[in-house]
Parts: sequence; structure tokens; C-alpha cells
Amino acid sequence: MKTISAIVIAKNEEKMIKECLASISFCNEIIVVDSGSEDKTLEIAEKMGAKVFEYKSQDFSDLRSFGASKTTTDWILYVDADERVPLRLKEEIESKILKESIFDAYKVKRKNFYLGNYEWPYVEKIERLFKKESLRGWKGRLHESPIVDGKIGEIENFLTHYTHEDLSYMVEKTLEWSKVEAELRFEVNHPSMTWWRFPRVMLSAFINSYIVQGGWKAGTVGVVESIYQAFSIFITYARLWELQNEKIKNAK
Repeated sequence: MKTISAIVIAKNEEKMIKECLASISFCNEIIVVDSGSEDKTLEIAEKMGAKVFEYKSQDFSDLRSFGASKTTTDWILYVDADERVPLRLKEEIESKILKESIFDAYKVKRKNFYLGNYEWPYVEKIERLFKKESLRGWKGRLHESPIVDGKIGEIENFLTHYTHEDLSYMVEKTLEWSKVEAELRFEVNHPSMTWWRFPRVMLSAFINSYIVQGGWKAGTVGVVESIYQAFSIFITYARLWELQNEKIKNAK
């Protein structure tokens, strides 16, 4: 049987981290990379037997690569603090993958639950399980993606994701990460933010959430979430507009 490490990237996740770590207790080792928590995240993780490393960064590729460098096993499973590995997924990993696998990495289906555990209709597929020797690294500061040598398979069972717990949490995260999103666009010289770009990106975000992802099937939650996605992208581009204006002022 091959061995497996779980890596959790965390920051101020005292409400979520305990259940997350409990769901991955089957792993041979658990690595928690803490990027600057000011609550009890580290204390809880240490009590639950995780190997905790403090590493401050806003670059998620950097954080994921750092976590991988601390593992000592054959396989690596990445799980976020607000995610859980249900029993069926655990059993599939143990029975099918760790024994013998023709693949070097696996995509995992992820079910999202929003605003009080309402299930979102759209199911994502994300690469989260890797042979350590086949994972070459990560690229992308925020929406990171893995660099893998070899074949990529797909796992049948689901990872669960309990995000957007309430509106206060959603707004807090939007204010935090929209700054990074705006900076990334600014760094690549995004076209000037004229008035018509705002309704265009907001409408695109709403349509993607409500129509493409099937948010309409979720009733009121679908409306709230989809409008929120439009608001979130507005904040990102408003911050970009701010950065662009500041650059113009400084150039005068």
C-alpha cells in the first residue's frame, strides 16, 4: 500500500479546520501550511496531530509548493480548510488509488454548499490528488493550477466544499481577495476601466452563475449567490479602476 499526505492551506479557519482535519485523518501525515492566522487555527491543528508550518504568502502556488516540499509520502492530497473528504471518497482513494494506479494525478468532483448548506447545482472537477514524483509544481498566484508529468484520471466520488457560509464571511473574503485580483489585472496592463466595462463584467458573472452553472435551480439561494457574484466582480474591477487612476495621477 502506498502512503499519502494531505496538505491544508489555512488562514483564520478556526471554525472550519477541525472538521476538515477529522475527514482526512486516514492519511499517513497531515501538513497544515498557515499563512498568517490570528485566531486558534494553529492551536487546533497541532492538537489534532497535524504538522504545522507557518509560511506567509498571498501566492497560492507558492503555498501549495511549500506544503509539498514538507511531505514524506508517495501521494499528495490537497484539501482546503472548508472542504471535507466524505467516507466514500476516502474508501475510493484507499481501495483503488493507493494500491496500484496507472495515473499520475486525479481530478476530483467537488460539490459546493452555499449559505447554510444549500447544495449548488454545478459540480466542479479539480486536480487535487497527485503522485509526489509526478507533481512538478504549481503556476498562478491566485487561481493556481498544477504542473503534472503523466496521465490524469478522474475520481468517481465527491469532495464536499462548504463555502460562502454567510454574507458577512462572503463580503470579508471579497474585500480581501479582490485587491489581489485587481493587482494581477493591473500588472498585465488590463485595458482602461471605462464605464461600459462594469455592467459587462457584472452581467457575465451573473449569467455564468445563474444560467451556465444552473443557479436558477437553487431557488432564492441561486438568486442571492448569482447577484453576489456580480457584486464581487464589481469590487475587483472597481479596485482596478482605482489603481489605474492612481497611476495616471502619479504620472502627471
